[in-house]
Amino acid sequence: MDVKPLSPTDLALAASLLLLLGLLSWRLRLGLGRQIFIAAARTTVQLLLIGHVLRLLFAHVHPGPLLLLAMIMLLVAGREVMVRQQRFLRGIHGWLIGTGAMFVSSFSVTLLALLVIIGNTPWYEPRYSIPILGMLLGNTMTGVALAMDRMTEALWQQRQVIEQRLILGQTATQAVAEIRRQAIRSGMMPIINAMATAGLVSLPGMMTGQILGGSNPLDAVQYQILIMFLICAGTGFGTLVAIRWLERQLFDHRHRLRLENLTSRERPTSEAGR
Repeated sequence: MDVKPLSPTDLALAASLLLLLGLLSWRLRLGLGRQIFIAAARTTVQLLLIGHVLRLLFAHVHPGPLLLLAMIMLLVAGREVMVRQQRFLRGIHGWLIGTGAMFVSSFSVTLLALLVIIGNTPWYEPRYSIPILGMLLGNTMTGVALAMDRMTEALWQQRQVIEQRLILGQTATQAVAEIRRQAIRSGMMPIINAMATAGLVSLPGMMTGQILGGSNPLDAVQYQILIMFLICAGTGFGTLVAIRWLERQLFDHRHRLRLENLTSRERPTSEAGR
């Protein structure tokens, strides 16, 4: 069974829904219209571009171009982690933490899946490696960004309480234990909710795509279960690593809180009042 191809008219009809949503946003003064249109344009351009790239990769299977594409995906994901945080580390450290955490978690879990679980020949077959890595990176990126944002914001808001705990003799690890737990929970909650509702409330994208492509629904379900488990593991490990590295950046070797290492996207009060 072949997938029914979509015409430009079909996509234009779907785009008209976003146009209507943007008009409603403007009418209600939500301030989301521009973001919706930019996101839609980026989605269109980026997906069309990756579609052409994947077509070339599928036709000429070689680990070199695959590795290059994987590194580009990782670097872009690291940037997205940075821009999604209200307070973030100065300089390149915040980008390195997010990128490094995603590399450690997503790449290792993807390699495990390709080499041990799927066991395809060659193991880097683009039809498997790129979609799996993409799904892992996308979800891990969200988890790491949420966790780091929660961690830095909570440390900023509760800085006096933390400093009092440090004065009373607690170590940095002890002083931020509850904040660390809440940050990790924030990063893990989206994938946990997705797993809890999969099949009852929503049909995940990979499973839906396989079914539309004519695959046996039970085969599609098995692959979706595998992907959900991999995403949960990748997100969990990435979040744990990111929070641990972030904590080391915000405390020195004498267990002193160093919030001067943080910067904020908020405008100064004097500018906001103009």
